[in-house]
Amino acid sequence: MSNEPRGADFTPERPILFRNATVLSMDPAIGVLNGGDVLVQGERIERVGQGIEAPESAVVIDATGGILMPGMVDTHRHMWQTALRGLGADWTLSQYFVFYYLNWGKIFRPEDIYAGNLLSAIEALDAGVTTTVDWSHGLQTPEHGDAAVEALRAVPGRFVLAYGNLLGAPWEWANSAGFRSFVDRHFATRDDMLGLQLAFDVTGDEEFPEKGAFEAARELDLRVTTHAGVWGATNDNGIRLMWEHGFMKPNVTYVHAATLSEDSYQRIAASGGTVSVSTESEQSAGQGYPPTWQLRRHGIEVSLSMDTSVWWSGDLFSAMRATLSADRSREHLEAHGAGETVVHNKLRSRDVVEWATIGGARALGLDEKIGSLTPGKQADLVLIHNDRSPVMFPILHPYGHVVYQAGRGDVHTVLVNGKVVKYRHELVGIDLDRARGPVAATVEYARKEMGEQAWQQAMEPEIPETNVIANPYTYSEYRGEGVAVQHTE
Repeated sequence: MSNEPRGADFTPERPILFRNATVLSMDPAIGVLNGGDVLVQGERIERVGQGIEAPESAVVIDATGGILMPGMVDTHRHMWQTALRGLGADWTLSQYFVFYYLNWGKIFRPEDIYAGNLLSAIEALDAGVTTTVDWSHGLQTPEHGDAAVEALRAVPGRFVLAYGNLLGAPWEWANSAGFRSFVDRHFATRDDMLGLQLAFDVTGDEEFPEKGAFEAARELDLRVTTHAGVWGATNDNGIRLMWEHGFMKPNVTYVHAATLSEDSYQRIAASGGTVSVSTESEQSAGQGYPPTWQLRRHGIEVSLSMDTSVWWSGDLFSAMRATLSADRSREHLEAHGAGETVVHNKLRSRDVVEWATIGGARALGLDEKIGSLTPGKQADLVLIHNDRSPVMFPILHPYGHVVYQAGRGDVHTVLVNGKVVKYRHELVGIDLDRARGPVAATVEYARKEMGEQAWQQAMEPEIPETNVIANPYTYSEYRGEGVAVQHTE
């Protein structure tokens, strides 16, 4: 890639032409283009094709040997937890609940939310994730929410703040004067670069207290995202209650959905809801087996997410790879249990690339704007190219290459809304050092507040006899069947 432009060459008034890439458009009308070009004009994709003539003032990027694809969309990431990156590497879901829901979630200040969100937002762009849903369930006060917004606005990515409070009753905080004032301050007008959802869970209490939160979402015209089908926390009762009260709509995303019954999957399918699958999380933490094998059977729309960097990698290359492998593994196991042999894989690499791009856009109701390289759409795109990597050639099966060969280190160029935010493997206009200070302060504060013994136990949890916690949601007294987690403290 000789004679490449410099970062200073990218200005808003100059078009950008990607030349001679393997283009994964994710648009059925365009398909895959070998030796394809994409022209970006301002905030939008102007043309997709071959042999596109460069406008006189265009910046031309030679993408020979690279894969050009839509920016990836993560539909469920607890961004505030990134400030404690990797702390929970050896946790189970139970220990996660104990740490955040029962013991230490309350200690996080607005500045800690800011620190985690800022680092997480930068991390997402660096890995080619151009749109991220911040499943922000650490917003104990509107001031915490203000800090989350401030961090997301400081980074040139596309974000959706899914407002939540793991320590408060959603039917209360969603209707509080403080939350309504927060919405008025930040979301009086809707913005393509920062959207808003409500994020809360449904415990399964027959009284259905969450009704008030759903009504608030309806009043404010907000989508809802909810952890559903999580072993020991949320179950079929929650799905049934949502159905019976008329709150299962196409604008609801069910996160994980890993331990649900046939009836619940049918309700999700019938209502047009979508499921966000976090395979690394489900495999390791214990929400249940990654459910794509079930979702495919029911025709439920799928998107991908990475959950939280307190445990796992913050990129969707890992999510795609883990998801495809988990689905195939389940298919083989089911077949072996029946004395049969799988001779054709039903789930293909193209499918998971779709889930990571246009699938995520559909889940957010943004598929008319992003998710594919389609003329007229907003220019969120990623060039995967790395001359220094021996695994970036030859590119024979481009979808398979994205899923099983490429990684975040191969992300060469990232555009969000037509703006170059990463180029030649370097972030553009983003001060990484600015993120280090707040994160270091949060780590120092959390470690001091917890005490050294609790800090060390968080990193190296013991394996004592198991006790049962009847309910991780401290704002609810519900103790129904199936709502229990294992307390390993």
